[in-house]
Amino acid sequence: KETVILMVVIAFLAGFITGATVAILKGKKGGERATMVQKPEMAPVPPPPGPSPVEVASKIKTLKEILQKDPKNLPAWVELGNLYFDSDQPKEAIEAYSKYLAAKPENPDVRTDMGIMYRRLGEFDRALEEFRKAAQSDPKHVNSRYHIGIVLLHDKQDIKGAIKAWEEYLKVDAKSERANRVRAQMENLKKMAK
Repeated sequence: KETVILMVVIAFLAGFITGATVAILKGKKGGERATMVQKPEMAPVPPPPGPSPVEVASKIKTLKEILQKDPKNLPAWVELGNLYFDSDQPKEAIEAYSKYLAAKPENPDVRTDMGIMYRRLGEFDRALEEFRKAAQSDPKHVNSRYHIGIVLLHDKQDIKGAIKAWEEYLKVDAKSERANRVRAQMENLKKMAK
């Protein structure tokens, strides 16, 4: 009984493969394109976990009230900037990060986040300036060095500059998964730059 079922399954698969091969070959010979089978509609992807827009707006309002009473509250400025960053409000994020950086200009994480917001606004030179300041204040700061290469490659179309920036990045981060991706990207870029 099991042998019969197995033989039926094998015969079915062989028939399917043969039929598919004939259909593909027939389509090529006749100059016709094989009709693509449309994939079934997938269920919509749920939003990523995190606060809802209403919760974000409420937190922003609360932080603004705190900062109105205590404008020197640096952690509140960073948190406000981060909320604007996460809710794709780059101008507001830059404003909040600038208030923080006026008091603590050497923070490479905040400066890098501000650079990312400048990039989102299309202000690529200003983004590079912020990333370079962050890397200068902390020579081992990985994210700022990585983003220098990103802007040079994707926004400034400076392949040689991106390679050079990522060579500097790899001096700081040589073993991470991101470093492996950068290394592979650099190999492709070096071929293109020749």
